[in-house]
Amino acid sequence: MFRQMLRSKIHRATVTDACLEYEGSLTVDEALLEAAGILPYEAVVISNLNNGERVTTYVIPGERRSGTISLNGPTARKGAVGDKIIIFCYEFYNEDEIKRHEPRIIKVDEKNRVVS
Repeated sequence: MFRQMLRSKIHRATVTDACLEYEGSLTVDEALLEAAGILPYEAVVISNLNNGERVTTYVIPGERRSGTISLNGPTARKGAVGDKIIIFCYEFYNEDEIKRHEPRIIKVDEKNRVVS
């Protein structure tokens, strides 16, 4: 049996842009994606701490070390610049993998720089 578990998350990232005129997705600073182990175009869930919205989308890499967190396309309707969000990435694990699994939690400061 496989269970879907949290693989990684970027905790309390600050939205830096919301671009409605885009096909869709979430742009994330490439350095943050690497720190969290999230691949470009991988599915993620976004939870907005300011308004309670939750949305599933995919990520695209933003400029490295820019701090970019941009809600794009319809996702732009789920938040505003300055909102705090959590970006979750899940994976399926078998029972043996779950026993040793620990999610990668990336905490960032107000400029979306990794602090732990």
